[in-house]
Amino acid sequence: MAEEKYNRKNPAVKRILQEVKEMQSNPSDDYMSLPLEENIFEWQFAIRGPQDSEFEGGIYHGRIQLPADYPFQPPAFMMLTPNGRFETQMKICLSISNHHPEHWQPSWSVRTALVALIAFMPTKADGALGSLEYTKEERHALAIKSREAPPKFGNVERQKLIDEIHEYMLSKVPPAPPLCSKHEKPEEQPNVTEEATTNPEHAAVAAPATEQPNAVPRAAEGHGTVENVREVHMNANAGSLRVSFSAGLRVSRRVPEAAETSQPQQRPEVRARNLIDDRWLTWLAIGLTIAIMVLILKKYMKSTGLVHHRDEL
Repeated sequence: MAEEKYNRKNPAVKRILQEVKEMQSNPSDDYMSLPLEENIFEWQFAIRGPQDSEFEGGIYHGRIQLPADYPFQPPAFMMLTPNGRFETQMKICLSISNHHPEHWQPSWSVRTALVALIAFMPTKADGALGSLEYTKEERHALAIKSREAPPKFGNVERQKLIDEIHEYMLSKVPPAPPLCSKHEKPEEQPNVTEEATTNPEHAAVAAPATEQPNAVPRAAEGHGTVENVREVHMNANAGSLRVSFSAGLRVSRRVPEAAETSQPQQRPEVRARNLIDDRWLTWLAIGLTIAIMVLILKKYMKSTGLVHHRDEL
């Protein structure tokens, strides 16, 4: 590195040279970054895709531009590898970048910024400048592709440094795991019946761990309930108990509730008509009772002379 052309008494130069030495003496498996020999204010870097995310296994290159008054002002970041989270060859907006100098602290370094950049990758873009909203499948495909070759950027010196960093990261970052899918087939379970038959001594523990003896699977409506069938075989000669689980299922037909009763249920319109008839008979009986009571009252009044007395008045 051509350090002789820089003033070592300059705070920015002094700080940058110190970070270069620390980065080389204490490398990380998650990132690598070094400045250009012709310009120590321009750094090339590569970060590892965060684990347990769609970026896992990916190697993402980028460029850091340090300001002249570094570390009192934040650096600018630019991604060079397509990743689905940040646009390439465009300054991205982060709380650690020059887009938000109010958040930057002089105690932070290039190493600190790279760690923060890795943490930012799985977060939502929320419309930030230079951010992208790709699907997990698209980002996972880009993570796999990022390992094939480093990006092409800049002159020969830049490309040489990018290639060296890429080789280092390939030796540290394992390949990307396959992306889990909802349509993946579950792992096949061993044949419990066969295992219990061939190994009588282990038959008691041959049942799957997820089995719930008291649980009854629900069958389709009108087709009854489905119950697991356990068969217990006694080996009289050996005097041992062998338990096996039948591969078949026993279906208990459900009897409709209407069929369980001895009397057939009436239709709604029949029940409504019967109810009206009952009410009509009730009112008829009440009317007849009142008429009879009126006749009896009149007869009583005539016999006692109350009716004639009222006519005289």
